[in-house]
Amino acid sequence: MILFSDPLYLFVFFGLFSPGPNVILLTASGARFGFRRTFPHLLGVALGVGVIAGLTGFGLGTLLLAYPSLTLLLKILAALWILWMAWGLWNAKPKGADSAGAPMTFMQAVLFQWINPKIWAVALTAISAYPAGLDPLGEALRLGTAFSGINFFVCMFWTSAGALLTFLLATPLAWRVFMRVMALALAGFSLMVFV
Repeated sequence: MILFSDPLYLFVFFGLFSPGPNVILLTASGARFGFRRTFPHLLGVALGVGVIAGLTGFGLGTLLLAYPSLTLLLKILAALWILWMAWGLWNAKPKGADSAGAPMTFMQAVLFQWINPKIWAVALTAISAYPAGLDPLGEALRLGTAFSGINFFVCMFWTSAGALLTFLLATPLAWRVFMRVMALALAGFSLMVFV
């Protein structure tokens, strides 16, 4: 099986499957809005992660490491945006009770990846630990397709898990506890940005 013949693919799978901002947001969105309404968010994550990984393979990661002030600015923006999203989860109404709420759009999900610290960390580690010795364009394509392809199925799993959790979140108390745990976990990632 080709998936297991290259250690990059296992690394990417475990790096993206483990809890992080995307996993938390997709699980919460699946529970709150259902799988179908969360699908554009899911697609945006899969594409955005691939773009970041591809650009890292193309050399953008090296540029960020060369300019610490730019890296610090991205970290501050990431922490603020993640805290803002955590606040939204903290105050989220149960499925069906909040007609004004909406899942993240495709473009919002793509753009979120630019300040998602976990994606940058996994992409930078992947290019440094598992290079294939290709030219920059080849590395960019290799990383971008690996990240997008694997992450699509990771996102499908977590969104489906969230949608299935809706049945367990039938009471207002269960809903509030679940969303607040998701919000606290997401807020925790705002601190991890600076580690």
